[in-house]
Amino acid sequence: MSRIPGLTQYGLTLLLAISLSLAGCGAETIGTAAVVAKQKQQEIEQAQQLKESVQQQLDAAQALEQQRLKDIQAQ
Repeated sequence: MSRIPGLTQYGLTLLLAISLSLAGCGAETIGTAAVVAKQKQQEIEQAQQLKESVQQQLDAAQALEQQRLKDIQAQ
């Protein structure tokens, strides 16, 4: 019945069950990794938005300071 010497129908069934269980664990791990990767991508996008917002605020503060300096020099 089996091409592997000494492997019975029960042994083959057990081997198949173990293989499927391990494959299921791998699929769960891959799914979890995909969820974590998506969360990290969202964190990166939020950090980039925050960086742009802070940069705009810094640019506005620098422009205001330059204008104040010009106003003082004009007096």
